[in-house]
Amino acid sequence: MPQKAYVVGVGMTAFEKPRGRVDYPELAVEAGTKALIDAGITYDEVQSAYAGYCYGDSTCGQRALYGLGMTSIPIFNVNNNCSTGSSAFLLATQAVQHGMVECSMAIGFEKMAAGSLSATFEDRTNPLEKTIELMGDVVGISAGPFAAQIFGNGGQEYCEKYGATWEHIGKIAAKSHKHSTKNPYSQFQNNMTLDQVMKDKPVTEQLTRGMCCPTSDGGACAIVTSEAFVKKHNLQNQAIEIAASVMATDSPRLFDDRSCIELAGSDMTRRAAQEAYKIAGVGPEDISVIELHDCFAANELLVYDGLGLCKPGEAHKIVENDDNTYGGKWVINPSGGLLSKGHPLGATGLGMIFYLTNQLRGWGGDMQVPEVVPGKSGREAYCLAHNLGLGGAAVVTILKRPASYKVGGKDGRDRMGYNHGAECRPVTQQDIDRAKSQKSYSPYARANL
Repeated sequence: MPQKAYVVGVGMTAFEKPRGRVDYPELAVEAGTKALIDAGITYDEVQSAYAGYCYGDSTCGQRALYGLGMTSIPIFNVNNNCSTGSSAFLLATQAVQHGMVECSMAIGFEKMAAGSLSATFEDRTNPLEKTIELMGDVVGISAGPFAAQIFGNGGQEYCEKYGATWEHIGKIAAKSHKHSTKNPYSQFQNNMTLDQVMKDKPVTEQLTRGMCCPTSDGGACAIVTSEAFVKKHNLQNQAIEIAASVMATDSPRLFDDRSCIELAGSDMTRRAAQEAYKIAGVGPEDISVIELHDCFAANELLVYDGLGLCKPGEAHKIVENDDNTYGGKWVINPSGGLLSKGHPLGATGLGMIFYLTNQLRGWGGDMQVPEVVPGKSGREAYCLAHNLGLGGAAVVTILKRPASYKVGGKDGRDRMGYNHGAECRPVTQQDIDRAKSQKSYSPYARANL
């Protein structure tokens, strides 16, 4: 049996509009510094690292992490489209669970170009070639970015098949925009009403701009350790257990069903969720808070179904009953989701871990879901992260506040000097000096703050 693994430190930059303000090494060093200070350790304690990014050359992970130290640890670079950050987190978790290391780092960062996503290479097969071809066969190719068409067509099929409407999808977007007003890390913090969402600038035949996530620059990091490490460093007052972390890739249903819902990765979500629930020993009814992959509002509707939050075809009833926001069955995307907080591909999945870890600690500030505050719902509580990359990979992670969790004493907020779960501040050189390797550091690799 794998040993238990825990998140003991998390850190994140603000997600912001791509404008060349900051480079990826600085994004990584800021996120990594915050996570290390949160955990009360230096980079010397990290025994392996998994660096996630989509846009960059081969060893960007090394270039970024050398700014924290050149300790000769293995650094693996990960690229799994939009689920890159969660893929890095899964690998760091597995390294700890299987006894390879006691302390591993998962870090994600992205410096993106402005505007819609497009292919980087024109002289080789696009990984989504067959998906786009089949979409053309099933419903045709229309105006707008291909990713938006894929998810918009999935939403359209769901509406036609099950009786949902685009107003349901608009309400999902309006809910996420409202949540984002409480998130200091969010790229957008402006409330949008349902009417504003529905009347916003069209992006595809179905989707408006208010239903689509932006491209973003940003970084996020999580420190994953063993139970022995938690006890050795007295981190029981902030360590969150990783109850399950599962990846699924596409099954033949992607093409054989000739369904726009399946072209949006629904079967991957379904399979990953079922396995994660099985490993964690819980069901959807046991989950309190969910951060899911709402790259487009239509996909959030599809994901409700895929995660088993409802009977097949009844996702719109969750919207009608307000069971996706504060006071409902689940609080879904309290951060504002990808729609509002931004979507720097390599950092997105680890940003989800950041938010959910702080929810389970009770450090969520204005985003905090009252039901999961320690002492409010018993010691154990569960949150779920869902991160989807077309092409494809879906990662479902279930985090748990363990029965051993104890409130009190000095924690990451004391070490940071503020509650970084609810307030976004940049790091200083003094912060980096506290977190960096004290044994193997070259000033030549210093980040350019």
